[in-house]
Amino acid sequence: MSSIKKLAGQTMWYGVSSIVARFLFYLLTPYFTTKLSVARYGDMSLMYAAIPFLNVIFTYGIETAFFRFATKENNSKSIYNTSFISLLCSTFFLTILLIAFKSSIAHLLRLDNNPEFIIYASLIIAFDTLCTLPFAKLRLDQRPRKYALIRIATIILQILVTYFLLSVCPRFAAENPNGFFGAFYNPDYGVGYIIIANLIASFSALLFLHKEFFAFEFKFNKKIWVEMMIYSMPLIIAGFGGMINETFDRIMLSWLAPVTSVTAAKDQVAIYSACYKLSILITLFIQAFRMGAEPFFFKQAEGQNPQKVYARVMKFFVITITVMFLVVALYIDIWKYFLSTDPEKLKIYWTGLKVVPILLLANMFLGIYYNLSIWYKLTHKTIAGAYITLIGAALTLLINFIFIPYFGYMACAWATFLCYFSMMLISFVWGQKDYKIPYAWKKLCAYIVIVVLLFFIHEGITHFLKGNFANFISATLLLALYVWFVLNVEWKEFQRLPVVGKYFKSGNILIRNR
Repeated sequence: MSSIKKLAGQTMWYGVSSIVARFLFYLLTPYFTTKLSVARYGDMSLMYAAIPFLNVIFTYGIETAFFRFATKENNSKSIYNTSFISLLCSTFFLTILLIAFKSSIAHLLRLDNNPEFIIYASLIIAFDTLCTLPFAKLRLDQRPRKYALIRIATIILQILVTYFLLSVCPRFAAENPNGFFGAFYNPDYGVGYIIIANLIASFSALLFLHKEFFAFEFKFNKKIWVEMMIYSMPLIIAGFGGMINETFDRIMLSWLAPVTSVTAAKDQVAIYSACYKLSILITLFIQAFRMGAEPFFFKQAEGQNPQKVYARVMKFFVITITVMFLVVALYIDIWKYFLSTDPEKLKIYWTGLKVVPILLLANMFLGIYYNLSIWYKLTHKTIAGAYITLIGAALTLLINFIFIPYFGYMACAWATFLCYFSMMLISFVWGQKDYKIPYAWKKLCAYIVIVVLLFFIHEGITHFLKGNFANFISATLLLALYVWFVLNVEWKEFQRLPVVGKYFKSGNILIRNR
C-alpha cells in the first residue's frame, strides 16, 4: 500500500502543477472566444494543433529513455549529460530548419498572412524542449513541489502577459493614440499576441530551471546514447502517431470541411476545438497521472510482484475517470456556458456540443491505454507502442479523410473515439501475452458500460422533463447513484487506501456497513 500512497502523493503534486496550470489557461477559453472572431480562434487552434507535432520531433522520446536508463543503469549523472547534449544540439538544428521553412509551414496551416507565427512557435518549442530534461530530472529526483511551483508560475505569467496584451494595451492605445502603445499596438493582431505571451512564459520556465539546466557537463557517452536512441526511436513513431490522433484532425478539418470558404472552415475548427475543451477534466487528470506514474512504474518494476500494483492502479484510475465522465456529461448544460461570454458566439459554439460525450469516452480509452502501455516500456518492446499508435493514426487519417467532407467535425469526434478504443484493445490483448497483468477487466468494462447507460438515461429524462432544475436533479441523482454503487462494490479496496481508508471502516460512512 505504501507504493500506491507514494504514487498518489506524487500524482497529487504533479496534478497540482498540470491540472491547475492547464486549467487556469483553459479558463481563458471564454476570454479568447470573446476577444477573437470565430475564424481567428480557429487560427489559434490550428497553430496549437501543429506545435505538439513538432514537440515530438524535437524531444524524440528522450524523456522516457532518460527515466528508463537513469533508473536501470544507476548512473543518472552520465545519462543526464549525454541526453542533454544530444537534445541541445538537435534543438538548435531543428529550430533553424523550422524558421527557414516558415512560409511553407504557414501555408500548410492556412496562416499565409502570418508566417511570423511559425517563428514564434519555433522558439516556443525550442525553449519547451530545453526544459524537458530539467523537468524530468526534478521528477526523477522526486522534487514535485519545485516542479509544481515552476509550472504554475509560468502559466500565471503567460495569463498575465496575455491579459496585458489583449485588454490593457488596447486601452492605453485608445487613450493616447500618439503615444508608444498607439504607435505600435495592433488591435487586429490578437492571435499573435497570444503566441508571444506563450513565448515569454516558455523562456521564463527555462530561466526558472537554470540550476537544472546548467547541471549537465560536456561529457558525452556515445555507447549510452546509441542504446538510448535504439530504445527511444520507436517512441518517436508512437509519439508522432499519437499527435496525429490527438490534434491532426483540426488541420484535416481546415482542409476538408464541407464548407465553401477558408473562413467557414476555420469556424468549424474553432467550434470543434472549443467543445473539445469540455473534456478537460479527464484529459488533465490523465496528464497529471502520467507525470507521476511513468517514473513510479519504472521504479516499481524492481520490486516484488509489480503486476499486482499495476492492476490496482488501473482499477482506481478507471473508477476516477468514469466519475469524471459523469461530472462533465451529465452537467453539460452548465459546462457549455464556459465556451464564451458573448451570447451570439455562444450559440455558434453550442452547435458542436454533441461531440463532447464522444470525446469524453475517447479520452477515457486514451487514459486506459497509457496505463496499459507500461508493458512494452518495461519489456523494451517500444516498437510495439509504435505499431499500436500507427494503427490508431491510420484509422484517424482514414476516417477523417473519408467522412469529414460529409459530416464535418462529427467525423473528427468519431475518428478519435475509434482510434483510442482500438489502441486500448490492441494494447490490452498484446500486453497480456507478453507481460501479463491481472487486470479486473470485466469489472472495469462494466463500470464504463454503466456510466454510458446512465448518460443515456439522463438524456431520456431531460427529453421529457424540460428545464434546468429537472436537468440538475437528474444529473445529481444519477451521479450519486453511481458513486454509491462503486463504493459498495469496492468497499474493501477503499478501506485499504491510505488517509481516506479510515473513513470506510465499518460505521464511519452510512453507505454500507460491513
